Amino acid sequence: MNDFHILIIDDEQSQVVSLKSFLTRRKYTVSTANSGTDGIAIVKNENIDLVITDYRMPEMNGLEVVQEVIKLNPELPIVIVTAFTDVKDAIQVMKEGAFDYLAKPIDLDELEVIINKAKSLSNLISENKQLKEQLKEQFDNDFIITNSRKMEQVLSITNRVAKSNATVLIRGETGTGKELIAKALHYGSVRKDKPLIAVNCAALSENLLESELFGHEKGSFTGAHERRLGRFEQANGGTLFIDEIGDISLQTQVKLLRALQFGEFERIGGTRTIKVDVRVITATNRNLEDLIKSGDFREDLFYRINVISINLPPLRERKEDIQLLIKHFINKYSKKNEKSVDDISKEAYSKLMKHDYPGNVRELENLIESAVVISQNDILTEADFIIRDKLQSVSGVLNTLDFTDSYSDKVGAFEITLISEALKLKAGNQSQAAKLLGITERHLRSRMQKYKIKKK
Repeated sequence: MNDFHILIIDDEQSQVVSLKSFLTRRKYTVSTANSGTDGIAIVKNENIDLVITDYRMPEMNGLEVVQEVIKLNPELPIVIVTAFTDVKDAIQVMKEGAFDYLAKPIDLDELEVIINKAKSLSNLISENKQLKEQLKEQFDNDFIITNSRKMEQVLSITNRVAKSNATVLIRGETGTGKELIAKALHYGSVRKDKPLIAVNCAALSENLLESELFGHEKGSFTGAHERRLGRFEQANGGTLFIDEIGDISLQTQVKLLRALQFGEFERIGGTRTIKVDVRVITATNRNLEDLIKSGDFREDLFYRINVISINLPPLRERKEDIQLLIKHFINKYSKKNEKSVDDISKEAYSKLMKHDYPGNVRELENLIESAVVISQNDILTEADFIIRDKLQSVSGVLNTLDFTDSYSDKVGAFEITLISEALKLKAGNQSQAAKLLGITERHLRSRMQKYKIKKK
């Protein structure tokens, strides 16, 4: 028999016999129940892969069956069978969590299509569970806490791509978990026992970034007192994660393109060509297509890094995950800070659900950590949370003796103040403001975009 186990719930015996006969001929394992109550008992005691239930039944209707099954197993797909006149009701049941619906009389070809969709979903969930378990063995991976279909799709793509050597571009807003996806790609690959080396382009000046990537020879520039291996050499045999690739200068882009195309480069000040075997994963929160149009990013490099693209949804598009994440972070930071906090009030939860999270999961984590630290109760209340809809409102955040705000909020407030003052002093001239701050103009524009700082 087929390993795929289908449960039929229907009070019409003729319908049960007909469906069971059809499914059995196709080698599926089939169980049957004449009522919702009996069907729920089977779900509790057996490994069911798909439930097909009638909508109109005495005692427990299809909606109630869906609600009870979801409580037992939210990942179990449920198909509602309904008379044509009840299709609107079936659609409502789907909003409650049903997988699909079939109108009577049942079209058997349509049923097979739905079963194949359910099998694909089952395989996706199984693959993702396996990936999550592998990742848990490697690192503390908060992003895998999800009920979101969008994130499940991201994990499915990640799982499939991990096994290849393809170059991957991870796209998403700040705080969505791009570095965690990079780790998932590395630890899910044949390179998992080799180095995973990361470099953040936005944090380094142009000259320093080139040295970090490709290394330098002794005496190649002032301060180069000894030979230094770059990140490409350090990652040989493994994976190089280049974060914020949109902040690389055009000069460095040329050298990076050659390294990606041919797997070779020279250290700064060197003449010997060095060959490496490195899988490159890149990430950005910027629109590279717009940078190409403005002449700030090479189109040929874009196509080289964008072999596979993984797009991470912002937290505001996966709000079904917020409750799970809140619970996880409360538990995590209660243990870390030896606190007894174990829950959140309805009012505080409602406040968190209404927030848009421009800083995404990282922002939510910081909010929970801060609330746990300052809370004097076992339950987090509204008073424990300070949520700013606009990060530009920095009054009080820069007080180094006030630990109400998270570390990232304080750093962000400091950056906003510093950049705003530099732009003010230089009458809005970004090039001069960048020189004053000792950073590249590209880095300055990146920070201005992140914090929505307008020209003075």
